Amino acid sequence: MTVKQLSLPDLADACLELGVPGVGLWREPVQSYGVDATAKLVREAGLTVTTLCRGGFFTAIDPDERAAALADNRRAVEEAATLGTDTLVLVSGGLPAGSKDLHGARERIADALAELGPYAEQHGVRLAIEPLHPMFASDRCVVSTLTQALDLAERFPAHQVGVTVDTYHIWWDDRAPEQIARAGAGGRIHTFQLADWTTPLPEGVLNGRGQLGDGAIDMREWKGYVEAAGYTGPIEVELFNDGLWARDGREVLAETVNRFVAHTAD
Repeated sequence: MTVKQLSLPDLADACLELGVPGVGLWREPVQSYGVDATAKLVREAGLTVTTLCRGGFFTAIDPDERAAALADNRRAVEEAATLGTDTLVLVSGGLPAGSKDLHGARERIADALAELGPYAEQHGVRLAIEPLHPMFASDRCVVSTLTQALDLAERFPAHQVGVTVDTYHIWWDDRAPEQIARAGAGGRIHTFQLADWTTPLPEGVLNGRGQLGDGAIDMREWKGYVEAAGYTGPIEVELFNDGLWARDGREVLAETVNRFVAHTAD
């Protein structure tokens, strides 16, 4: 998503050129290009698919909507397995229209995980609950903190369900460092993502993630937290930013690589 203006072949070429060894993929461009074709493309490029994003949206009350969401998530698990990644990132879903019941919405997420976790395990895929900043709680994700995400994940085996640690969504939470340690102790940090927090936020707020180094978050500090918790996996950069998308994608990717090194290297 950081360089969504690039086609998948161009993305693969640019990653090879810049020495980027892995890429987190989103379902929409993968489906457009073809799941099998994408798997072949990244395999031949020697790239690791670090995660597939996104599954989730489990909070529907209507039985038909719930069944459709579960069916779509089973497809997402299958797509992840085909692409060769062991991690499907979940954005859990907001409040259904007309509802104000946060507790009920979170319990429906747990119900969905109980069904989806064993199916994912059969395909060699882990589910990674991503807490989103509270400003998204009503429409996108009722899981707003790592504490809430872990309270859900810990109902299930760690090889089935863990969490996503994303700096953009948790940097404000003074409990997040101890929750990262909690997640690490339980083997539940399934992916780690970086994006910066810049203000003012744009209208709609969704596409307000800042380039590394442009905002308020100390990337090296958060990298230290996850490493101290035992995480040794890939680190993804995930930027939703209209200004970056309007630029040349290869230029943005090169800039992102340089920023990553500048703001995370020991």
